[in-house]
Amino acid sequence: MLMRLSAGWARLEIAAAAVLAVSVTGLILLNVVTRSMGAALYWVDELAIYAMAWMTFLGASAALHFGNSVAITVLTDPLPAPARRVAARIVDVLVLVFALFMLWFCWRWYAPLELARAGFDVMAFQGATFNFIYAEPTTTLGIPKAWVWSVMWLFAGGATLHGFANLLTPHESRPTGSAA
Repeated sequence: MLMRLSAGWARLEIAAAAVLAVSVTGLILLNVVTRSMGAALYWVDELAIYAMAWMTFLGASAALHFGNSVAITVLTDPLPAPARRVAARIVDVLVLVFALFMLWFCWRWYAPLELARAGFDVMAFQGATFNFIYAEPTTTLGIPKAWVWSVMWLFAGGATLHGFANLLTPHESRPTGSAA
């Protein structure tokens, strides 16, 4: 059940990352055309960077489900099969711990309870916590950076889901390859 949920979420992450990859290409082409015409759109650069960041975080989370993450196996390859399985489980635990810490850091960073205690008044929230996450705008787009950084919530949540699913599923039963 948990692995099916993880697989569905990973497919959504891959689909969103693919759309973002196409949008990065389109934005860069738009930038080339507008600059060559002498009418550069400066916000396009920033939007392309944010789209690439979102694509990267969503793809990294999905890679945890599909087993496509970068791995250095120089220490585990020479091990006998039982020891390799133990090492793989240790890695699964470490990935899950990392993902849980990411969720905790996002909770601390966004401080939703403190924002609610301030009556969702950003100025009161900033005065009480000295946390300016909701007020800092992007350079050219002018939207709050909190929206851009919200991909961290998606990454941490997806990585936690995939980490739990991987930990509870034997390595032999896990999906490998791509979303296809």
